[in-house]
Amino acid sequence: MIPNKNAKKEKIAQYFAFFLLLIGTVAALVVGMQSYHHHHETDTDEPSNNNDELATSNKAIQSLCNPTHYKKTCIGTLNSAASNTSDPINLLKLAFNATKKELLDTFNKFSNLHVPKDDPRAVQGLEICKELVENSVNDLERSMNSVNGIELKELDQLMENLKVWISGALTYQETCFDAFENSTSNVGQMMKNLLKTSKELISDTLSIVSKLSSLKSSFDVKRGFHHRRLMDDSKPKVASESQKLPAWINDQRRRIMKLPTTKIRSNVTVAMDGSGQYKTIMEAINRVPNDNVEAFVIYIKEGIYKEHVIVDKSKTNVIFIGDGPSKTKITGNKNFVDGYQTFKTSTVDIIGDGFMAKDIGFENSAGPTKHQAVAIRVVSDFSTFYNCRFDGYQDTLYAVRSRQFYRHCTITGTIDFIFGDAMAIFQNCKVAIRKPLENQQCIVTAQGRLQSDGPGAFILQNCTITADPDYYPVKDKNRAFLGRPWKDYSRTIIMQSFIDEAIHYEGWAPWSGDFGLDTLFYVEFQNRGPGAAKEKRVKWNGIKQLSSAQVEDFTISKFYVNASSWLNTTGVPHYSTMLNI
Repeated sequence: MIPNKNAKKEKIAQYFAFFLLLIGTVAALVVGMQSYHHHHETDTDEPSNNNDELATSNKAIQSLCNPTHYKKTCIGTLNSAASNTSDPINLLKLAFNATKKELLDTFNKFSNLHVPKDDPRAVQGLEICKELVENSVNDLERSMNSVNGIELKELDQLMENLKVWISGALTYQETCFDAFENSTSNVGQMMKNLLKTSKELISDTLSIVSKLSSLKSSFDVKRGFHHRRLMDDSKPKVASESQKLPAWINDQRRRIMKLPTTKIRSNVTVAMDGSGQYKTIMEAINRVPNDNVEAFVIYIKEGIYKEHVIVDKSKTNVIFIGDGPSKTKITGNKNFVDGYQTFKTSTVDIIGDGFMAKDIGFENSAGPTKHQAVAIRVVSDFSTFYNCRFDGYQDTLYAVRSRQFYRHCTITGTIDFIFGDAMAIFQNCKVAIRKPLENQQCIVTAQGRLQSDGPGAFILQNCTITADPDYYPVKDKNRAFLGRPWKDYSRTIIMQSFIDEAIHYEGWAPWSGDFGLDTLFYVEFQNRGPGAAKEKRVKWNGIKQLSSAQVEDFTISKFYVNASSWLNTTGVPHYSTMLNI
């Protein structure tokens, strides 16, 4: 029977009332979904009234934009492009398209910026921004490709990927702004003005995606929207059709990580003494096929390799195997004092997805007087480090974004020496504080989550937080803390770890004044050792006391949707849940 208009409006009103009671602000979105479904259910439906469609579309847009941080930008953008659609997937695609267009238009304006030649940090900042805006566009394209066709039952898998990519695009924009630190001109402010709208759109898109993810239980799968299966033409594939896991995950990788180095069959060997195919690591990386879908193993023999190593975004599924973290070392000394912006100080840049490293060391040897000096910058999604060492002073390990796992690694430094906005889990790692300069305090983590619905967090489980022997004589003067909020919504969880007396009893340090103290999310749970006592910890609003059930959300099995399958196939040991202690 063909539904008449009055019956249809009555049904829509009923749905609206029900979902308003159930989920408040998102009710109109659900109404739009039901309306869209009925209008397209059969070829014999009566034509809908244009005014009704417009009203429904407006309601859907209003509700979709309600949880965003920049509602005016969100509503204005979607209203101008919606063409009366109320389908949330179509609206999401419109948001992606609008954001991408804004970014590309802004990128084309970069050439009009006047950058004074006597401000080298601004010159460098502009080049960094060009790279980062291109990366943001790539993340948005990846997101658009993934929503070209989905089944509603795949929503959870899709949403984690979308949140990783969109938050990554947002992180790139913020990193662009940071790239003008100590610039003497106004180019940095000009860049912020240029990117203002695109940053707001990316932020709003992340909020929309996060809201859609929370609505899965409210959707009627049988009567809702049925699109094609999840597809993503970016390489490497983010999800295989059969397992919803990266296509490169296979038994080959598991065998590689479990075998002793002497029994691993590598694609190429690097040796300083000439016993391999190459003497430098970059020569070997250049052999990796672009958009590589199989594990490409580079065995790096014992030696100190003084070179800037870049595994760029086209070099996917690369595996570094060394002879041990103290035997095979990649080192450099670029630093802030000598004129490099923090982003450009890294000895090693890992960008291509699916990277793995085992038994190797990464170092920035610039020393404490040179301030920011990154040993490794990790962007790679689904990246894994096993029995590796990261040595530096300020800003040693830059975990920029994406899903990263560190097992049985050592990280050393003084100030903010684990920083960034990755979804990074550290298990069984040793974190060692080094002696700082006379007027410095020591900070282990500086997590940089930008908004409350961002996925980023640093999680340390069963780690040891300690210090080098020469730090202890100065610990009362040069205090050490677990972390401080680099960005407003900084999120760090330290659980089931050993914290020794190197850590000051207050536990956490502010960044500047009261910045982020109410919005950060810091947790200590079931830690042990003389530095783990919480009685004298700071009492900020952002310090959380979680139950055993709540802290489970930060275990591997809960924090990553596909982590247990992903990490199982790497062959790297890990705990999927809390330890019984």
